[in-house]
Amino acid sequence: MDLKQKPELEKIYDYILQFKDVRAAGLLLFLVVVLLISWSGIKVIDTNYRLQKQISQLEQETQVQQLGNTNIKLQNDYYQTDQYLEIAARQNFGLAKAGETVLNVPENVALAHTVDVPNIDQVEAKKTQAKQPAYQRNFQAWMNFLLHRQTVQD
Repeated sequence: MDLKQKPELEKIYDYILQFKDVRAAGLLLFLVVVLLISWSGIKVIDTNYRLQKQISQLEQETQVQQLGNTNIKLQNDYYQTDQYLEIAARQNFGLAKAGETVLNVPENVALAHTVDVPNIDQVEAKKTQAKQPAYQRNFQAWMNFLLHRQTVQD
């Protein structure tokens, strides 16, 4: 054996011999018990945290359901009012109050005086296309052509 290794082996041997002493073994056992108790305490704290988190989530869901129930109750109360019944009779049955006259306008006449509302997607596409540089618009036009996509007409 090397002379350098001999003192190291003696140190290790002396260290192992310390555990023959009852005090050292008791200290080691005490350390193990403290670690186990600490570990179980940490697990309990973690479990409590998760349960509290779950409880708060369920309480929030309960509040949302209660608000939904309140909303439905208010809607049902509104459906029982005379105001709603009058509006529903006017819309669904074309009825009117006494003294009122009902004018029936043909659908084609009514639609002739309406304004066309542009499609929101087309308007947004035109806005983004106007912001793009020429080379990006050109590239996009080629991609639309090659992939047989419909293009937005001006």
